[in-house]
Amino acid sequence: MIPFLYVGRRLLTGLGLQKAVKPRFLFACSGVPISHPCNVGPAHCGDDAFFVVEDDHRSIIGIADGVGGWRRYDVDPSKFTRTLMMNCERLARSTTTETLNPVGLLQRAYEQMMRLKRPLAGSCTACIIVLDKDNKEVVAANLGDSGFMVVRGDNIVYQSQEQQHYFNTPYQLSISVDHRDVIQDKPSDAETIRISIEEGDIIVMATDGLFDNMYHTQIIDRLKAVDRQSPTYDSLKEAADKLASDARNLAEDEEYMSPFAMKAQNFGFNLRGGKLDDITIILAAVVNTLDYPDR
Repeated sequence: MIPFLYVGRRLLTGLGLQKAVKPRFLFACSGVPISHPCNVGPAHCGDDAFFVVEDDHRSIIGIADGVGGWRRYDVDPSKFTRTLMMNCERLARSTTTETLNPVGLLQRAYEQMMRLKRPLAGSCTACIIVLDKDNKEVVAANLGDSGFMVVRGDNIVYQSQEQQHYFNTPYQLSISVDHRDVIQDKPSDAETIRISIEEGDIIVMATDGLFDNMYHTQIIDRLKAVDRQSPTYDSLKEAADKLASDARNLAEDEEYMSPFAMKAQNFGFNLRGGKLDDITIILAAVVNTLDYPDR
């Protein structure tokens, strides 16, 4: 598998002799499709999709989780998620302004899908994070129950919140070509946040296949193997693969009191066990352009 290692360009200041040190992301991705539990680590997993973009001013990551219920109508949910993420990637790469609003990016990508002569039916959740290298902060938009957490040392400094209409029915972007009655939220409904980041932080972005099956403490335990001062792609990839494998194994444990089962009981459902689902994980370590330059 090709390493998901994306780096920014170096910038010279003054007389051209001094490098302007900026933050950037060091990425690794992993996952497990629900249909192939032994296939840990592929780039795209089942109905999930993601994208990454890097330029002089920002690093951008996004993830989407297709609603599997569309298969009852002979619709492949993965086409919807992958098209949305491809639109986001293309628009992000073509944006020349120094700032980029994640909600605006999601809105434009979604509108392009709605304007297709033959629109794709489907629904998905979505999460986009933009690292502003100049201001050393991330701006994020999260719609539904995919999401992310910012880990600093052994502490979580931010955790995105799920958006649910009711139990197991997250906010979602939808297109129904035959006017079928579907839940249809808007990109502007996404939760938005602006967070200062520090070198050594790790951002865990994932679909609910991870967060429904693993508690925060379990995720942080796996990240302890990554050297926060000198992370490598290999260490991030190994941690991502282990998280994906852990989540899948727990999803199959019928006696495990998973985060999903706990939420179900809060809604009055007597459930135990994990939740079988596609799992996609992006680990993004915050590094600097001096120690991790272009190559």
